Amino acid sequence: MEINQINGVIKSVVAVSGIAEGRMVFMTSHGFSQMFGSLTDLPGVNVPATADEAKRARFIVTWGVTSQKPPFYVPNPAFSFALREGFDQAANAPFAATVYPTYPGYQNGVVIPSGTPVRAFGAGTFTVPSGAYVDSASLHSAGCLLSVNYTGANAGLLQAEATYSDAVVAVVEEWDSATSALTFTTKEF
Repeated sequence: MEINQINGVIKSVVAVSGIAEGRMVFMTSHGFSQMFGSLTDLPGVNVPATADEAKRARFIVTWGVTSQKPPFYVPNPAFSFALREGFDQAANAPFAATVYPTYPGYQNGVVIPSGTPVRAFGAGTFTVPSGAYVDSASLHSAGCLLSVNYTGANAGLLQAEATYSDAVVAVVEEWDSATSALTFTTKEF
């Protein structure tokens, strides 16, 4: 996902389920805590599963900013601060995580694991790669209205909307015919 322009809020949030970067999400509650309760103040986000949740899915999600040095372990062990002392800590064993040689936020479409702190962007202009939206011929035209899909594997993906309604959350700016990347602007609420 590429962030072209930010017009609205940027929120620090927690992924309630595994969410692919570039999906539209709505705010919800969560029960995650990490390193002495540091996540309890943050709202949770999730992809919509109902039409009502899709209308409230007005934020696009991406990986949070990190100051860690590679390699990156996702998710972190139970006590991530103990990694500074090595893997011999009882709370860190057994250790099951995906190891990335580069930060996963530098790659398109990587799934953000449940319980991970992430960033949710409100109004702005964003570009997502092919596969990060429900493709249709009408979506290839600038000005096409977009709503959020809430069914199955497409939950959280933007899709073309025929008429203006309260389900519309964004509008197409450009569709790149060479790369199939979609640039859109989300509405300010």
